[in-house]
Amino acid sequence: MKALILTTEEIEIQNIEKPVAQAGEVVIKVQYGSLNRRDQWARVGLYPGMTYNCVLGSDGCGIVESVGDGVDASWIGQEVVINPNQNWGEDPRHPNSKTYTILGMPKNGVFAEYVCVPADRIHKKPAYLTPKEAAAIPLAALTAYRACFYKGNIQKGDNVLVTGIGGGVAQFAAQFAIAQGAKVWVTSGSDEKLATMKTKYGITGGANYKKEDWQKDLLKESGGFDVIIDSAGGSDFNLLLKTLKQSATLVFYGATLGSVKLDMPRVFFGQYTIKGTTMGNDQEFADMLAFIEKHQIHPIIDSVRPFEQIIEAFNDMRDGKIFGKVVIEM
Repeated sequence: MKALILTTEEIEIQNIEKPVAQAGEVVIKVQYGSLNRRDQWARVGLYPGMTYNCVLGSDGCGIVESVGDGVDASWIGQEVVINPNQNWGEDPRHPNSKTYTILGMPKNGVFAEYVCVPADRIHKKPAYLTPKEAAAIPLAALTAYRACFYKGNIQKGDNVLVTGIGGGVAQFAAQFAIAQGAKVWVTSGSDEKLATMKTKYGITGGANYKKEDWQKDLLKESGGFDVIIDSAGGSDFNLLLKTLKQSATLVFYGATLGSVKLDMPRVFFGQYTIKGTTMGNDQEFADMLAFIEKHQIHPIIDSVRPFEQIIEAFNDMRDGKIFGKVVIEM
């Protein structure tokens, strides 16, 4: 079967052996997969615990083709989405640091014609979603769900800021907060992306972080934020603190702009809570699927591309040429 393999030099399409389901496992014929920043970081060797000669891809939707011993045969023929968590562990607050991994490195992922996963990793595809939409959901939506609700505790009527709206997690976070009844502002380096989010997705407002005093404009427009969901860190992190209401919460799941010397007096005088997060536990994955089905949330999709163009898709993601999830038809 064809698969996208991470080698020590690059990523390349190779022919590899089709997997066979062992006890407790299922083999899925992959219909669609979708790209995440994680895949690009692995491509360039910037992900913890790097291993090579494996199939990349964490997000996928497909049809169960076969099952191993001990698995209910009624799964065969069903369309499913895959929970990319591997060995989260028993504590819902955080994953087991010794055994936790994410599908698609070190274990073979979904950028292949077939993937084999434990049966407890699969969920029925939400009926209202197409397979290509369902493939865009797992990793990014799970991270956003945990950030918004387990860590951010977003409530109806809250003022919420989501930074870096070009990313998939940020887009889900904005959609989830709106569905919860919050008023949502976003940031971007593109006025076009800000306009798209306002006209198509119901945000209240936004700011271009490339403009001087953007945080002052946000504070004036919003009156301050109850919750901020951030992925960038860097020097703008202290600017975000200046937009918080008293006793507000700032949740961050990335540091693409690097670390920062924290303005600690502002944090304790403001009674702020700062929380780190990434991914989410298995119960949150099930809750996330129920939430998106209840609110009929559709992922923002940049494009759907054939598997033969997957390396070009990686390059476009790397170069910031996309808005929304890039879905690969397998």
